[in-house]
Amino acid sequence: MLLSFENLSLTLRGRKILDQISGAFQPGRVTVILGANGAGKSSLLSCLSGLREPKSGSVTIDDRALLSLHGKERGRMIGLLPQRPDIHWNVDVRTIVGLGRLPHSGRWGMSAADHEAVARAMEATDCADLAERKAMRLSGGEQGRVLLARVLAGEPQWLLADEPLASLDPAHQFDVLERLKNYAAAGKGVIVVLHDLTQAARFADDIMVMKDGAILAAGPRNEVMTAEIMAQAYGVEVQIGTSDTGEPLVVPVRRL
Repeated sequence: MLLSFENLSLTLRGRKILDQISGAFQPGRVTVILGANGAGKSSLLSCLSGLREPKSGSVTIDDRALLSLHGKERGRMIGLLPQRPDIHWNVDVRTIVGLGRLPHSGRWGMSAADHEAVARAMEATDCADLAERKAMRLSGGEQGRVLLARVLAGEPQWLLADEPLASLDPAHQFDVLERLKNYAAAGKGVIVVLHDLTQAARFADDIMVMKDGAILAAGPRNEVMTAEIMAQAYGVEVQIGTSDTGEPLVVPVRRL
């Protein structure tokens, strides 16, 4: 189920944020979007999710216009974890995660399958033990895991996450990345905005690099994660190597 966009443009408060960009994402793979602040990464995710309507161009999923899909169908297709999501209701965690099942639930409420999906999502994000806790009493990291669980509970065909590692400690960062990797391995599509270049090099199948509302480079990780492209995108010199265990390391060393 291909997710693609063509000639996408977006203007906010008179400023061009996306400039006639085109591209496509493959299911079964993790694509990481990189770029400096203001490059257009979050704006692209908001258009891909249908949260924001572009000035021009189109987003299609399985050759169908995204904005033509009804709300519940769109919710089953695409799940979005936005940047700095907030919890506004002081209800228990299980209820918050259960909101992710709204695109699936019928007029009589949640089914046994819905409850099972919620339980799996909480287990996967290490928040099952928080089920009875009030959501607004959680730490920032705990809230982040709960909100990811809400998206996972919806079992969307495409999962879009904008900086999902923010506020998470290193151990839970690895847990979240591993969960998203497994989600893609099951045949779903995953698109993630990250700032950590080493995590991107370890985690991504494909990388898209944005700069000033345009796509600077896109393709398989090993072709895009180069010192030259990172210098163009961020204005810094980076050194790319491997750890003692053979894992990629990408380290910014100086500003250009």
